[in-house]
Amino acid sequence: MERAEDARKIRRDGTGPVCPIAHGEDGTWRVRGYEAARAVLRSTGTVQAGLGIETVEKMPSRIRRPVLYRDGPEHREHRRQTARYFTPRRVDEHYRELTERVALRHLDTLRGAGEAWLEDLTFGVSIDVACEVIGLTHSRPGIQRRLERFFPEKFGRPGLTSWHGLYWLLRQNSQWLRIYLADVRPAVRAHRERPADNLISHLITEGCSDAEILGECLTYAAAGMVTTREFISVAAWHLFTDEELRERYAAGSDSARMAVIHELLRLEPAVARLKRRTTGAVDVPGADGPVTVPGDALVEILVDEANTDPGAMGKDPTSVRPGRPATTGRYAAALAFGDGPHRCPGADIALMETNVFLGHLFALDNLRMLTPPRVTFQDEIGGYAIRGLRVGVGEPKAVDRTAS
Repeated sequence: MERAEDARKIRRDGTGPVCPIAHGEDGTWRVRGYEAARAVLRSTGTVQAGLGIETVEKMPSRIRRPVLYRDGPEHREHRRQTARYFTPRRVDEHYRELTERVALRHLDTLRGAGEAWLEDLTFGVSIDVACEVIGLTHSRPGIQRRLERFFPEKFGRPGLTSWHGLYWLLRQNSQWLRIYLADVRPAVRAHRERPADNLISHLITEGCSDAEILGECLTYAAAGMVTTREFISVAAWHLFTDEELRERYAAGSDSARMAVIHELLRLEPAVARLKRRTTGAVDVPGADGPVTVPGDALVEILVDEANTDPGAMGKDPTSVRPGRPATTGRYAAALAFGDGPHRCPGADIALMETNVFLGHLFALDNLRMLTPPRVTFQDEIGGYAIRGLRVGVGEPKAVDRTAS
């Protein structure tokens, strides 16, 4: 039987033979198999690597590292204490109504103008929801612009050995300062005076300094705003270009729609490269039995390839087939949210947010894609940025052909 067409919009360069785990010439162990990837992510014999951890390790020891860069008992305790902000029940009871209201407000802008850039709509929704969860609720005007500059489409590498490096070092530090002064400091002051049920208030009660709270806020902003924005955009792109899937989504129940969202996220993980460093020998499932990765080895998990492993995903792993038997429940999106101690805590919020926004978007009259997007990549995390997808609603604007 002929193999189904690859439905993915995000096409990354091929990375070599399809082997569950392989040792590269550069010394890095690369994991492509689903079971192997899950084993590495769940292992207690690995710690976080990549994501700028080298820079974080240079911080003074008195400054507590953001939770993303911690491991072991301290990390587990922080995750235990903050888990209440991200439970499915809290998401439904505290954040769904907020998300509905935010989504409708941004879509009112689209209806009023008749056209809009999708990335502006999705970023606006992601910012508003994440700010409520984090506690960034006393910002000065312009937070979207500040975050756009802090998380640019293309990153440079800061350094002291070139003009390019100096530019990015100064740019990065200035953006940190802007967000601190305009967003984090006002929120910290407000929540010190009147604590609320949010992350910043929790960090204040833990005795965190303003610098430590800034680091945590930016870590959660990257996860809760930037990656969610990109996934909502790529999911919308799929629905615009697949009429059958769009009709299935629009006509489906909430659970049926969520199955579509899970499947699209499995195919298009917003973060497709995760790195870990082993603290001791770790056994990982290989093609012919366990493979032992030695201690102090860098391991790169290729999430996009693990998520399309035919041995785990079943028939036609690169096609859109919501409700696959192999991917149900908590792992319906496979490893798109990671796994183990560092699995994304905001997974349920991101899925709900995506479903709410797309549900309202595709219910609009005469919704259409006016221009297809361009895709750029952020190689460090295997991420993507969707830009230039313009949407329109209502009757198309008439063109005055009599004008000279």
